[in-house]
Amino acid sequence: MTTSSPSSGPDCRYPLRTIALIGKYQSREIVESLSLLAKNLHDRGVEVLVEEATASLSADLPGTGDAPVWTRCEYAGIGARADAAIVLGGDGTMLNVARHLARHRVPLVGVNQGRLGFMTDVARTDMLSCVDDLLSGRFTTESRLLLSGEIVRGGRVVASNLALNEVVVDKGAIGRLIDFDLYVDGEFLYNLRSDGVIVSTPTGSTAYSLSANGPIMHPQVSGIALVPLCPHSLTNRPVLVGDRNAIEIRIVHADDSRVHFDGQVTFDMKSGDVMRIRRSEDSVCFLHPPGYSYFAMLRKKLHWSRQPATG
Repeated sequence: MTTSSPSSGPDCRYPLRTIALIGKYQSREIVESLSLLAKNLHDRGVEVLVEEATASLSADLPGTGDAPVWTRCEYAGIGARADAAIVLGGDGTMLNVARHLARHRVPLVGVNQGRLGFMTDVARTDMLSCVDDLLSGRFTTESRLLLSGEIVRGGRVVASNLALNEVVVDKGAIGRLIDFDLYVDGEFLYNLRSDGVIVSTPTGSTAYSLSANGPIMHPQVSGIALVPLCPHSLTNRPVLVGDRNAIEIRIVHADDSRVHFDGQVTFDMKSGDVMRIRRSEDSVCFLHPPGYSYFAMLRKKLHWSRQPATG
């Protein structure tokens, strides 16, 4: 995969003088990783910020004495001050951080302490050795598109959010099929009775969309996948549209329906509501370690065939 150099990437601010550390889980492993990274970066002359909730959950995180090695900071402060953020956790943690920091254009490095880790590609055991490459500018940049969605009710926007993986409209808690019309750039595509529909980015194509038989899209693909969820018709298949197309999901009838942003932020919908989705003006910048390959990541995470022998 071809990516741009960090020194030339529009979202990079080299040299990295201030780095934020963000984690989710209140666990010994996360606390230990945060502590090791904070001290390592501080010893190299880097200002270290620890996200407010992360610091609160990690009550015994060292560095609060007379000579602190890090400073508590909310997301707004991280956005204003940090040259990069290191995210410790799994993909869910990365999704949450990406939505908070996207408008600030803070590059993100993922240290995998979750399960699959499609977006967190630095192993915990390698994180300290990778700091050398990170500070030396040997990481590569990759820009990922975000979706911006809003619910319109009676001509008024009642809810909105961003999604890095997907926006999902589904049947909610009751479990009955919903009836909706789907439009692309104002043109009617189809009416569907189903459990719902997934509107997925290339990043999200290896998440919920994949389990619903959606296509895997390389991050450099400028597209959005529309993937029906258990459609009441055998002919409704995933459709790939351009990333500049405007998508509308109009709820015709639903006893209960909801919209989910990255499976983390949820809003209730009603019959007559319109879900408008388009590419966000903001994007997410990932920083990958030397040797990163998207296809190698797929082979590893999805347990595909081994690399062929070379002779």
